[in-house]
Amino acid sequence: IATSCNSYFCWGLFRMIGDDKYNTVQNALTVWKDHMVSQGFGYRLGVDLPGEQRGFIPNAQFYDRAYRGSWNGLTIISISIGQGEITATPLQIANLAATIANRGHFITPHVVKEIEDYELDSLYRFPRQTSIDSHYYESIVEGMRAAVTGSSAGATFRLVRKILPDVEACGKTGTAQNPHGDDHSVFICFAPRENPKIAVAAYIENGGFGAAYAAPIASLLTEKYLNGKKFVI
Repeated sequence: IATSCNSYFCWGLFRMIGDDKYNTVQNALTVWKDHMVSQGFGYRLGVDLPGEQRGFIPNAQFYDRAYRGSWNGLTIISISIGQGEITATPLQIANLAATIANRGHFITPHVVKEIEDYELDSLYRFPRQTSIDSHYYESIVEGMRAAVTGSSAGATFRLVRKILPDVEACGKTGTAQNPHGDDHSVFICFAPRENPKIAVAAYIENGGFGAAYAAPIASLLTEKYLNGKKFVI
């Protein structure tokens, strides 16, 4: 299943398009797309399960064909909020949370941790560094921390604080529009903020706002993993 991504990795495109050093929107989009691919988007991650989907990150040639070479930042503005032509799998979004938590690297997601008398493929053992400088991720970490602690966070703040009172968690809610029924509830998170141990992406079909179902479910999974305790709201 592919689903629209959130705006974590999209907003930078429009700053790049307005930067004269790239000369053309095609060049700016190409640089941006390469950054997204380095974070695991647009292609299969390589998880050790069959049937993985690749999602889609459009390139300059895609828009040149669609608009006959006549397009600019405003033409594709919808992808700045994760809509438009971009698609990403839930696994890729969870991997994004892990990449942000690690400040710029991830290990290819895998189910099999180890096999007796056998060495796993290096794909599952060594970090993959993104092409984005690690200090940029710190700003995203701060924003995701504020999303669950700030006064404007509302229901998300209350839920996460209740479930994870002693853990410095970082997260972001989302609401995926659904033309066929109720919207889908989305939440990604990682914890703790420093020396993170777990990253989660929760997608609840027809669950409405992100804080309604996805946030408490993801928080409960995080709490269970970190503390090994059962928490009941």
